[in-house]
Amino acid sequence: MLEMAPVRRLLIVDPCDACHSLLPELGSQGWAVETCTLGGASDIPCDVGILRLRPFHLEWPAVIESLIMGTTAQWIAIIDQEVQRLASAAELLCTLFAEFLVLPLVASRLLGCLERVRGEVAHLGDGPELLGESRPIRELRRLLGKLAISESSVLITGASGSGHEAVARSLHRQSNRREQPFVVLNCAPMSAEVLHRELFGVEKGTQFSSPEGRVGRLEEAHGGTLFLDCIDRLPLETQARLLVCLQEKRFQRMGGQQPLSVDVRVLAASSADLPGAVSDGLFRDDLYYRLNVLQVETTALNERHGDLALLAQHFSRFYGQESGRRARGFSEGALVAMARHGWSGNIRELGNRVHLAILVAEGRQIDAIDLGLQDLGEGGLEMATLEEYKHRAEHQALCDVLTRHSDNFSAAAKVLGVSRPTFYRLLHKHQMR
Repeated sequence: MLEMAPVRRLLIVDPCDACHSLLPELGSQGWAVETCTLGGASDIPCDVGILRLRPFHLEWPAVIESLIMGTTAQWIAIIDQEVQRLASAAELLCTLFAEFLVLPLVASRLLGCLERVRGEVAHLGDGPELLGESRPIRELRRLLGKLAISESSVLITGASGSGHEAVARSLHRQSNRREQPFVVLNCAPMSAEVLHRELFGVEKGTQFSSPEGRVGRLEEAHGGTLFLDCIDRLPLETQARLLVCLQEKRFQRMGGQQPLSVDVRVLAASSADLPGAVSDGLFRDDLYYRLNVLQVETTALNERHGDLALLAQHFSRFYGQESGRRARGFSEGALVAMARHGWSGNIRELGNRVHLAILVAEGRQIDAIDLGLQDLGEGGLEMATLEEYKHRAEHQALCDVLTRHSDNFSAAAKVLGVSRPTFYRLLHKHQMR
């Protein structure tokens, strides 16, 4: 193995003066920093990207989305008070970025944020994705406890943003490999050559790299766990090479001739239809079955009935403490708006919306408008039978009351005007407990 520590690559796009002033501090903490404009960002590989988000960037949201979705990096936004109040900025911050920071920039806060998005420190325990008392999350935690002790590969499925990495980290943390490295590679769209460098590393002294070479994620994870997120995006050429590595437990660096032994447990995740990709010839069936020895499915936030208010309050405490502001509760209107929001971005979207609300809220409580949400009464429901309307209304009533009283079923039953046994029967009928 290469006798060198893996370089942590940081790309700062359109940096401000505050960003430049922190470059020496970042370098002293092991970050290799490059800077560029938005137009050149997609050509520079990095582990974490920072975008100094300005009002003029908001004129090209598709460019920002393409940049973030097309790299392996986690992205952080740096904003000022002008940008944080813009509705168009709120939507980008809440759905695309892993985290964001508000100027003035403090070195310790930036370094802590970088460590969190790289997974180098525990972030909220097992992650907020695994907090809660809804039936799906209880069953998920129970399943992870059973699968963690296995050495078999695990395929993690479910909606994007619903906790793939949190599940992988929990499996690693409970496994016999817990004292060894946990390494992440997001297989975002990129050329097979770039993925090969990221995964297998580069032999020193070759044309592919600087003279000292580069450690690949497999070498970083030796003895521990390798988590491959968005595995469906691997090019077929990379799939073939990965399959051979998993079968033989050996690989070669780019430009190298010497096979290297590797001992890793592979956890892979995808929100795409992998069996469909296999049928279409876009994903190798032999690799699919090699990865899918065990399977875990995460649950979307809008199906975790009763967990929403708990998670929102958790983020309020966390980001309130981090930003030096007091944690706020949520108004009735905010709770209703959250209960009826679709949460396409799942937990990450919730965390970012609450983070933004902590910064902009002026009242004693967080209102729907602080979260960037509107009261969703408009538009109505599609026409349906009377029985379907009754079922929807019953389901929505349960969702709303669990958002407010998930920790007190007696109070929830009283609000709905039913007995506690009837309340439990309704929960069972709608598969909420």
